[in-house]
Amino acid sequence: MPDPTGDRSVATDRTTESVAAVVKAYDVRGLVGEQIDAPFVADVGRAFARLVRADGATSIVVGHDMRDSSPELSRAFADGVCEQGVDVILIGLASTDQLYFASGRLDQPGAMFTASHNPAAYNGIKLCRAGAKPVGQDTGLATIAAELVTGTDPYDGARGTISEQDVLTDYAAYLHELVDLSGSRPLTVAVDAGNGMGGHTVPAVLGDSPVFTVRSLYFELDGTFPNHEANPLDPANLVDLQAYVRETGADIGLAFDGDADRCFVVDEKGDPVSPSAVTGLVAARELAKNPGATIIHNLITSRAVPELVSELGGTPVRTRVGHSFIKARMAQTGAVFGGEHSAHYYFRDFWGADSGMLAAMHVLAALGETDVPASQLFASYERYHASGEINSTVADAAASTAAVVADFTAETADVDSLDGVTVSLDDGSWFNLRASNTEPLLRLNAEAADAARVDQLVDRILAIVRPTAPIR
Repeated sequence: MPDPTGDRSVATDRTTESVAAVVKAYDVRGLVGEQIDAPFVADVGRAFARLVRADGATSIVVGHDMRDSSPELSRAFADGVCEQGVDVILIGLASTDQLYFASGRLDQPGAMFTASHNPAAYNGIKLCRAGAKPVGQDTGLATIAAELVTGTDPYDGARGTISEQDVLTDYAAYLHELVDLSGSRPLTVAVDAGNGMGGHTVPAVLGDSPVFTVRSLYFELDGTFPNHEANPLDPANLVDLQAYVRETGADIGLAFDGDADRCFVVDEKGDPVSPSAVTGLVAARELAKNPGATIIHNLITSRAVPELVSELGGTPVRTRVGHSFIKARMAQTGAVFGGEHSAHYYFRDFWGADSGMLAAMHVLAALGETDVPASQLFASYERYHASGEINSTVADAAASTAAVVADFTAETADVDSLDGVTVSLDDGSWFNLRASNTEPLLRLNAEAADAARVDQLVDRILAIVRPTAPIR
């Protein structure tokens, strides 16, 4: 491997295939020590510095999560950046949305070291241009990947400098400017940080509130995730919070993923609230402030979301799954808010970036303005039943998808291919099948008017996709 402490113009010993395994559609992510190490991220820093220097950027903001490898890797990245004549502002421990805040407030590109909800052995980098604009395959990652194989040309100018800046207090203050919680009734809020960065940001944002009593669960920052994976999308990782809400008599529960850019909600009974219902609630609040505005939702989100947006006089816009698509459509349409089924929530007032904390504050504000329990508040936003995402390992995703579509031909009302295949059926139910970009998986989501119909759809589809495996 090349020396990470000096510029070079020679090719590396990396292959296009090995780099492609780490530089993914939206970020850089892989196993520490095997796919990602200090020399590798130093080279990513060099390539990213060249990319944003061409835009006129003079510095890059760098933050990192609580993983053991994050401080060393972020420093190596910073060294690579400086070798290309670009300054670095280190903000230290941060959630991903805290890094986006710094990028937006300082109007500088950013790099966040995190592997989000992935296990402890992984790490990665989320990159953005100034103003928290995302960097994906089509907007810079492909260029970076190419330079990781061919090498980066030396820079003849002065070396950049490294400085440090704490933005946590400013981040918290800005969120409170966007969502006023001062008028809320007293609430007890149970929060499961999953040993991730929610343990860093929740105390700063909610800790001094005169109206909220925060009951903390797994707030100790620990990148080994000793209690459970920091991935609340998996129902198994919500079990502790559900029990904790019931045990403490909390009014509501919040669960954050590892880098705290996603937030999941459970009601006072400990029952999970779908991210689609949260999307609907926040959309309603944003439309109350911005009548007639555009709301983005991805195609896996419940159809209750566009129905609600239309009923409230807004304009719903459907898009593909993935933050780069959501953010691009928000910029194109001027949308005030966007939501995904995976609990990513995007805000125009937050530079179009996603913030789990900001979504949580909207939920708390809505609950605090009413006298009803959370279960009743969200009931009006839960119009349908959904399967959640079900993954199947398949040898040929296209063939499996075609077989499923053919089986439903007689009762199909519409088929579209915006992202995978979405099949709308005559009875109003629908399902989507999407192939994973990185794994041999076929992802199924289904929705219908009642749970029995959802189960019927799922069983029928999985019988085709998994002909020799158990249905569930």
